[in-house]
Amino acid sequence: MATITTTIDAAALARLLAWLSPAYPVGAFSYSHGLEMAVEEGTVARRDDLVAYATAALRHGAGAVDAGLLALAHRAAAADDDATLDGTTDLAAAWRGSSELALEAAQPGAAFAQVTQAAWPEPRFAAFAARHAGRLTHAVAFGAAAGFHGIPARAACFGWLSAFAANIVSAGVRLVPLGQTDGQVATAALLPAIEAATDAALAVTQADDLGGCAVAIDLLSMRHETQYTRLFRS
Repeated sequence: MATITTTIDAAALARLLAWLSPAYPVGAFSYSHGLEMAVEEGTVARRDDLVAYATAALRHGAGAVDAGLLALAHRAAAADDDATLDGTTDLAAAWRGSSELALEAAQPGAAFAQVTQAAWPEPRFAAFAARHAGRLTHAVAFGAAAGFHGIPARAACFGWLSAFAANIVSAGVRLVPLGQTDGQVATAALLPAIEAATDAALAVTQADDLGGCAVAIDLLSMRHETQYTRLFRS
């Protein structure tokens, strides 16, 4: 396997670490990406099941699609290409398998834009967020912010996908339930899938390159909308 090194300066690294921290107030912890229904039905009952579920989301579902959209947004922002950035934003808002998955993308997106502009103000990002108030997905907002702030695309994609996977694992630890050590073992097991999803995302150069197929996750998310008792919003 080839080793690819990304150079990132201290200021950009500080931003990236802050944006990916569980303390960053975007509300992602309140979503399970359909996992709550999978646990309810017994589809996910062990650590290995949780790893398989998160891998499917990373390689074939929202992780794959959103990381590609993030890469497109990053490239457009870094080039000050507002037309492509706006088109990517519109596509991302439409590309959702269920109403809850749409909320899972849009609510953290709006929160990320608000807090990022307050803590790390950038005029171009402010103008972009204002043009798409209420329609920003988390991945596109993150990618655009990273592009405007000079954070390397690989670091931004890998970091966002790592946080996406960690959020699913965290939900699984609470829902199955699993111990904290099992959660960390699952996180470690997901590294190859995160690396592969990052490579795939960075290979996306246009919207036609995007695609995914995680029908089971979409169906679980739809059934979650009417689940009798639930802890999570998706």
